[in-house]
Amino acid sequence: MKNLSILVVDDDPVIRHLLEQRLKKENYKVQVAADGYIAEKMLTEQPYDIVLTDLMMPGDIGGIEVLEIAKEINSKIEVVLITAHSSVDTAVAAMKKGASDYLEKPINFDELFLRIDKIANMQTIYKSAQDLQVAMNTTENAASSTIQNLEMLATKLQELLDRIETILRNDQLSDDNKIHDALDIIDQY
Repeated sequence: MKNLSILVVDDDPVIRHLLEQRLKKENYKVQVAADGYIAEKMLTEQPYDIVLTDLMMPGDIGGIEVLEIAKEINSKIEVVLITAHSSVDTAVAAMKKGASDYLEKPINFDELFLRIDKIANMQTIYKSAQDLQVAMNTTENAASSTIQNLEMLATKLQELLDRIETILRNDQLSDDNKIHDALDIIDQY
């Protein structure tokens, strides 16, 4: 699923450019932001499938804040944190806030592409599940309507049979009249 749109957020121009070039080479749609403030603006202007963000950036909007902003805008955005200061506590905190994953610097691109593929596969599964739910709802609605129509038809047919039975059991009518009246009821249906 190479048509994923990815926002790269890193204050280091070398890392930012390297990520941009490698991702574009793999045919991803890539945009970059030099800090969390620019990322926040970009996230509000356009949807992204994945945000790759540095954990530690200058200013009040670091990687965790970019994660929170992205998830607030669209809970389906997948966020991968990139850090040179990896710790289990940082990773756990990021995952609790909704990060899909985290990577350590220096970036291993094979690992990055595996993580992106995993995200793409999960999004495909999620989309397929949504499509299946829509199909099931449509089928259920159609089945419900068909059952309702059949129940109404069965009621009408039962009324018709009851009327014919009443005519056929009427001892005051001759057999010819019974048949004639019964056929009239059927013709009216």
